[in-house]
Amino acid sequence: MIKKDPFQIITFQSYGTQNHFYLRGRALEDESINLEAKGWFNLFINSFKRFESDEVKHVAINLRLPNDKVISTTTDEHGYFRVEENLTNLQLLCNSEGWLPIVASYKDVNIQRVIQNENRFPAEMLIPSETSEFGVISDIDDTILHTGVVSKLKWRVLYNTIFKGAFRREPLKGAAEFYHLLHRGKSGKNANPIFYVSHSPWNMYRYLEYFLKKHNFPKGPILLRSMSTVFKRNTTDEKPQKQLEIMHILKTYPDLNFILIGDSGEHDADIYMEIAQSYPNRVKAIYLRSVKHEEKMLRIRGLFESYKTTPVLLVDSSEQAVAHAREHGFIR
Repeated sequence: MIKKDPFQIITFQSYGTQNHFYLRGRALEDESINLEAKGWFNLFINSFKRFESDEVKHVAINLRLPNDKVISTTTDEHGYFRVEENLTNLQLLCNSEGWLPIVASYKDVNIQRVIQNENRFPAEMLIPSETSEFGVISDIDDTILHTGVVSKLKWRVLYNTIFKGAFRREPLKGAAEFYHLLHRGKSGKNANPIFYVSHSPWNMYRYLEYFLKKHNFPKGPILLRSMSTVFKRNTTDEKPQKQLEIMHILKTYPDLNFILIGDSGEHDADIYMEIAQSYPNRVKAIYLRSVKHEEKMLRIRGLFESYKTTPVLLVDSSEQAVAHAREHGFIR
């Protein structure tokens, strides 16, 4: 008899307001992916499991808040759930950093399958403090994690993703320290929210979450996209998913200004420029890490040559970004 994998729920750290609940997650079979596995064969198997996931479709999920209020939802055909509810005074349930603890569970406790963690899966939603000085929205790929997105035919991206464990990946030098300075702000005592966005699919969530935690980056929502859109060519005027996600954040916090951080390798410069123009006076600064690609860097420099809407810095090192942020009063 073939042994069936137990069920689990993966919740994605999300964000909301004191009156708006917003959480995403996915119901999956537990494929026993070991994020600290070593050896190329084990890493390959883990990568295969990560992208060939067995979702739990159309199943009821309960989300329990600290005040015992329960919100129910149902997963879609890919096992995802996304919940938005108008509630009140959610900030009263948060910790000092603004995180609201939630417990996700399968609603039907009689499911004919073993459920991991005694059917209790922790989740968190960030509610930024009203005293936040600003928010930070950061790309991940080649901004804090070297992926090789500018390498020929993207072969380095594939190699790093498949044959390098998250524990072996190194952040760009000084990035974590810079983000902590931004998180604490000019007072040095704040909890400015950090949002991490990427073109990577949700299948990479735990991998990226592990990387950020291992290298001591400030905790923040990690916002990815559906696997079905990764290889889909955009033949319409629809905005890229990363841009839509950033716009959603700005709309969620209309009274909060933001610093945008990305790289010069792909489309961050174009996306950030358009966002800054669409939301005048909302973007305090744009930091773009330089990449080792002469043609791309030439395009980026030309793009911002006469751009005056927002301060823009092409960053060769974290020290440059720290000096600029300190000069402009973002950090102490």
